[in-house]
Amino acid sequence: MENVYYGSTLASEIREGLKERVDKLIAQEKRIPCLAVILVGNNPASLSYVKGKEKACASVGIVSKHFHLEEDASQEEVEELIEKCNEDAEVDGILVQLPLPNHLDETSALLKIDPKKDVDGLHPLNVGNLYSGQPGFIPCTPLGVMELLKYMNCEIDGKKAVVIGRSNLVGAPVARLLQNENATVTVCHSHTKDIASVCKDADILVVAMGKEKFVTRNFVKEGAYVIDVGINRTEEGKLCGDVDFDDVVDIVKGITPVPKGVGPMTICMLLSNTLRAYEEREK
Repeated sequence: MENVYYGSTLASEIREGLKERVDKLIAQEKRIPCLAVILVGNNPASLSYVKGKEKACASVGIVSKHFHLEEDASQEEVEELIEKCNEDAEVDGILVQLPLPNHLDETSALLKIDPKKDVDGLHPLNVGNLYSGQPGFIPCTPLGVMELLKYMNCEIDGKKAVVIGRSNLVGAPVARLLQNENATVTVCHSHTKDIASVCKDADILVVAMGKEKFVTRNFVKEGAYVIDVGINRTEEGKLCGDVDFDDVVDIVKGITPVPKGVGPMTICMLLSNTLRAYEEREK
C-alpha cells in the first residue's frame, strides 16, 4: 500500500550512505569509527538488542566493542568501565544497554558518559541541548521518528501534532523535536481527558504508550500521518503496535507498521550518531 512507510526500507537506504562514508575512511587508511556497548546481566531482550546493534555496526563497517558484566556487577564496576571507555581514544560512542539490573542506579551511570560520546542522547547535557536548541546528540528513536516523517514527505511546519506518551526516552523528546520544526504540539498521557477527541484533531499523530492496538480509527483524523512507536505481543505471540493498523490504514495519508517501522530506524540512528561523534572528534 502506498501510504505504508517501512522504516526498514528507509534504514537500509541510510545505512548505504553511512557505509560509503566509512568505506572512504578505510580507503584513506584513517581510523575507523568505534561504538562501545556495555551490557550488564543476561536480560534476554537486552542480549538480543545488543546482538542486533553489533550486526548493524558490522554492516556499515563501524567497529563495535562489547563489554559484558555479570548480573551482580557493582555500581563502581559499571562506572569504572564507562570511564575507561571515555578515556579510550579509539572509542567514539558509548551505549549502556538499558534497563540495568534493579540494584544499579541508571541515572548515575548515564551521568558518567562523556557527553561527546553519548550517542544515545541520554546525558542531561544533551537533553538540555535539545530543549535549548543547541547542538548535541538526540535520542535515537525520536530522531528516527523525525526521519520517517521526512520520508513520508510530511510538511511539519504549521501542523497540529499530538504525541501520546511523555517518557523521557521517546514522548518528551519527540514533542520537542516537533516544536523545533514549528508544529503546534499536544502531549497526551494516562490523565488526558477524552483522549480520542484530542488525537482526532491531529495532522501528525505519534503513539508511544505501550498499549496493544489502543489507537483505533476514532482517534485518527482522515489524511493524518501516524507514527507507531509501540512494540507489543498479542496473545498469539505476534508483534503489534499501539495503533490498530488494520482499523486505520485506509483513512491515513501515511502510517508506519509494526514490525519494520520505527524499530529499524532506532538502530540506524545509533549508527548515524556514532559516525557523527567520530567526525566531530576528528575535526
